[in-house]
Parts: sequence; C-alpha cells; structure tokens
Amino acid sequence: MTVYTNPLIVQRADPYIYKHTDGYYYFTASVPAYNLIEIRRAKTLEGLAHAAPRTIWRKHESGPMSQLIWAPEIHYIDGKWFIYFAAAETTALDKNGMFQHRMFCIECDNADPMRSEDDWFEHGQVKTGMDSFSLDATCFEANNKLYYVWAQKDPDIKGNSNLYIAEMENPWTLKTKPVMLSKPEFDWETIGFWVNEGPAVIHRNGRFFLTYSASATDEHYAMGMLSIPDDQDLLDASNWTKSKKPVFQSDMATHQYGPGHNSFTVGEDGKTDILVYHCRDYTEIKGDPLYDPNRHTKVQPFTWNEDGTPNFGKPVPYNYD
Repeated sequence: MTVYTNPLIVQRADPYIYKHTDGYYYFTASVPAYNLIEIRRAKTLEGLAHAAPRTIWRKHESGPMSQLIWAPEIHYIDGKWFIYFAAAETTALDKNGMFQHRMFCIECDNADPMRSEDDWFEHGQVKTGMDSFSLDATCFEANNKLYYVWAQKDPDIKGNSNLYIAEMENPWTLKTKPVMLSKPEFDWETIGFWVNEGPAVIHRNGRFFLTYSASATDEHYAMGMLSIPDDQDLLDASNWTKSKKPVFQSDMATHQYGPGHNSFTVGEDGKTDILVYHCRDYTEIKGDPLYDPNRHTKVQPFTWNEDGTPNFGKPVPYNYD
C-alpha cells in the first residue's frame, strides 16, 4: 500500500481532493487568511504538495461574500465545474454568538478550471429556506439525481449546526425542502461546541456512507458517520443509521489531534480508497483555534470491514518535518 508524505500540504484546512477524468487530482481547501479560493492540480497525490496554486476567486470588498471564505469544494457536474463555499459579510458574531456564514456557488464552463479567474462566475447564495448560519456544502449523485448535503443552524435546536440533505434542481438551486439527518447528541459530538459539520459522501458495497465532523476544532474534533442502503429513499431520515461512536479521532500516542473535515478520493491505481482530512500535531493553541493556521492536509489509504463498512484506522503519524 502506498505511503504518502504527511502532512501532504501544510496550513490547508478543510481539504477537498477530486480526481477528474483527465487524470489530474484537483485540490482546494481553506487558506489561512480566509480571503480567496485557490486550486492546484497534479497527476499524483504526492504531486499536489509541489503544485503551484492558482487563485480563481477572491473575496468581495463588502457584502455577503466579503469575509471568512471557508471550506471550498470543487465538483464536476454535467460537463461544468462548480465550487461550493461559505462566506460571511462580517467577522462579528450574531446574537447567538455564532458566525454569520451562508453558502455560495460559483461555476466555470471552461474545460480548464485553472485557466483564469475570469472563467468563473457567481450564482450567488444557495438558499435552503432557512436564513441562518450554514456552511460545508457538498453534493453527490444517486439514481440520476443530484443531492446537496450541508451543515446549518436551526434556532430551535441546541448547538451550532446540524446536517441536512435535499435534492437539487440544478447545482445551485434546491428542489426539495431540507431534511435533517443528524444533530449533535452524543457526548463526543458536544465537547466545546455542539457541532455536526463537514459532511462527505462515499458510495460502496450497496450503501452510501456520510461522514461528518463534530465538537470543537481542537483535539476533541472527531469524525462520525451515517449510512443508508442505496435502494432506499435518501430523503427519509429514518432510513439512515448513525454510528454512536466516532469512526476517526485523535491519536494521543502519535500526537495527531483533531482529525476531521474530511473528503474522499481514490489512489493512483484507481482502486484504493483515500481519506483526506486535516489535523494538528499539538494541542496548545494560543487564542482562537479558528485562527491557528496549522491544520494540515493529510491523506491515507483505508480499507473496508467484512460487513461492508469503512475502516479508517488511526491518523497516520507525520513523516515529514
């Protein structure tokens, strides 16, 4: 099994890697200044570490897309490129003590998404019918339908964010009302903050697996998982099964703290499943963990259990200084 350099890319949180049909891996993530969206690409995962990033979008001077650009994801849908991200119009907290992010979508219809900033145009906010803190959108296809999964605050539910799903009319418009799939409820999901966020979806062994991250973004940050047979209604929350324990968490022995906000890709062989996530190697964070830049992008292969569920193992130790 391939051993990758870890961390693969330093100071890149909320990493997303997509392997396209052109043979390239495309990478995007939150940059420490939270002020722009960049893409890099390479023929190998290892090559992403040395690939030059290209800025394809910059935050506005004012307005809803002017502050705290978080967690971009790049998707290729019906022959066009899309990036989902979250942004706010202020760094101030609202009356509930929360940031004021909403979700947005930009599109590129050029075959090369890295050619120019001018090739990207804005669709604006992806509206969910709830005007509240929302972020970390992803999408996936099932049965020729496009689904959107994201994290959002419900003022009537304790905590920062829950996980929701909806079918999409197109890549920037929801077709159905949001269905809540998960909320912070277990002890490990409610340390520091009550959080379910950063969803990622993988389809294997007749099931969809939806991983997510929970608790504060320090050493308590960990990954949970929901699953559903792929022949059942994805918009019926009762069809989903939620793991009661985390499926990926800090490893104190090797100083890997707060692994999470993951995505999935596939190895160079086209077969090996790869877990992509960010992680820190220390726990003493000065000030707000949000502004500590040292959440690094890591990648590692994972396997599957006999019952068809993923076995993520433990965060691999750093092997690069």
